[in-house]
Amino acid sequence: MSINLDALKEEIEQHLAEHGVNVFHGYSRLLDSLPIIYWDVEHHPDFRAFLQVARNADAKILVFHQREFTPDHIEDALERLESGEIPADERRSMERRLKELRVYEGFTCAIELSFDHEGRIYVYDVRSEWYEELSDILEDISAYTNDVDEDDEGPISGYFSQN
Repeated sequence: MSINLDALKEEIEQHLAEHGVNVFHGYSRLLDSLPIIYWDVEHHPDFRAFLQVARNADAKILVFHQREFTPDHIEDALERLESGEIPADERRSMERRLKELRVYEGFTCAIELSFDHEGRIYVYDVRSEWYEELSDILEDISAYTNDVDEDDEGPISGYFSQN
C-alpha cells in the first residue's frame, strides 16, 4: 500500500481531536502480553472504520503511536551489515539500498492505533513501503549473521512486522 504517512498522521490527529477521543500517546503495543488482533489494513485501510469499532466497543482510551524515520535506523542497519559474513556483492547491494533510504529521514514510517477490549488489544498498524524495505533488508542481514535474539522486538526496536 503506497501511502503518505505524514499526511495520514495529520488526518488521524485532526479526526481524533474533532471527535473528542481520549488519546494516549504511547509506545508501540506490539509486544504487550495481551493477545493482539490486527486490523486488515490491506483490505480496509480507512482508519475511521477502525475508530468506529473502538467507539462501538466503548473503548475509553485509544493509544496512538507514530514513529519517525531517523538516521539511527540506517546506522543500526549498516552496523548489522558490517558484523555479518556476507558475500561482497551482496554486502554492496544491501549497503547501496540502505543509503538510498536516507532520503526518508524525518518522515513518518509507522503509525499504530490500538485499544483494549475484553482482554485483547485491537491494533491498526500501517507502515510505509520504504520502511518495509528496510525491514526486508534487515531480515536478509539476519539470515547471514544468525544473530536472532529471543528478546528482540523485530528488525528495529519497537517494531515487529506482521506481514
